[in-house]
Amino acid sequence: MRQKSKIIMLSIAAIIVALIVWGMIEPYLIEVEEETASIENLPPEWEGKELIAIGDFQVGMWLDNDSNLEDIVDEVISRSPEAVLLLGDYVYRSVDDRQEEMEKVLSYLKPLTESGIPVYAVLGNHDYNMMKKKSDPNMKIAEKTKEDLEGIDVKVLHNASTPLRIKETDQPLYLVGIGAHWPEEDNVNEAFNKVGKEAAKFVFMHNPNTFSDIPARQAPSSVAGHTHGGQFRVPFTPHWSWKDLFAKGEAHADGWVTDDFGADGNQLYVNRGIGVSLVPLRLNNFPEITEFHLKQAR
Repeated sequence: MRQKSKIIMLSIAAIIVALIVWGMIEPYLIEVEEETASIENLPPEWEGKELIAIGDFQVGMWLDNDSNLEDIVDEVISRSPEAVLLLGDYVYRSVDDRQEEMEKVLSYLKPLTESGIPVYAVLGNHDYNMMKKKSDPNMKIAEKTKEDLEGIDVKVLHNASTPLRIKETDQPLYLVGIGAHWPEEDNVNEAFNKVGKEAAKFVFMHNPNTFSDIPARQAPSSVAGHTHGGQFRVPFTPHWSWKDLFAKGEAHADGWVTDDFGADGNQLYVNRGIGVSLVPLRLNNFPEITEFHLKQAR
């Protein structure tokens, strides 16, 4: 009996060690999710064009996977999207030298902006040095992050919209970027203020919770980050991530949100992000590049 118990304990220990080892490898792998984004009033010339979303780099986290960004940027450039959307959380909060870590982010992103692909960004809670929702936001750090990104030609859309144009037509697709949720910088009314209700638009934000404040039919396709997909996804269960298992309500951690979350006519996709938080592990949850193929909503 003692021998059997010993074998069981050794087997469990071996499984745990194997999971930890794999969990440290997985952050360095990349998965490209190709999704269809249905957009009302999309000009015919935009049909089939692509947008790419990446985010949650968390550079500066202990044992982070920041070197992965070079391969990710190369992959994005090779796909030649019409624009790249950055979803926030570029540097992990409370690092010893935040500017040093931000310089790493800029060095990884610069080839992307130099490629000629338009790059747009929003800020996340870590860009305000917030680890918890009740933390005090550091507005100086947020402003410096914005300045640094714009210094390499990344346009930060802080509760703002901009027309994105292609050579095939003068009719634009409007990109709408919404501010960070935790520091209460997500002003949805301001973000949509200068874009017509009937205009074709694609919306991006950091935190999925911002999505619930968007008026009906104004975000036919949108993307958020923040959740890391739960970082640990549990296979063979009714829910995919530990966030789903332990959340009091719906976690909205990964992929298209299919419940009644949000107003009528709006759709949200949650990107799993690239970096790690709290612990440098991912399980069944590869860093994600999301490539959206645009189509006219029928």
